[in-house]
Amino acid sequence: MRSADTEFIGGPLDGRILPILLGPFNGVPKTYRVPVPAHGDVPAGTLVYVRAKQHRGARWHWRYEFDGPASGHAPDPSAVTPEQSGPTPE
Repeated sequence: MRSADTEFIGGPLDGRILPILLGPFNGVPKTYRVPVPAHGDVPAGTLVYVRAKQHRGARWHWRYEFDGPASGHAPDPSAVTPEQSGPTPE
């Protein structure tokens, strides 16, 4: 399958360039979800990145911008401070 090196802006993947599999029309998906495993007292969650256009040189390219944790999921464990690591209200 084909892939495209895609830049991530914001969130825990800020500044990384990862190969993203292309869809049937050679485009990257509109959203990219990153599963975050449980860590200590923080439950597993999902981070969401949304697709945005980026102008590089004479062409447009896609990049992903951080949209935050998915609804109803915990934030990234590396971004949680000790005072926030308690149980979350439901």
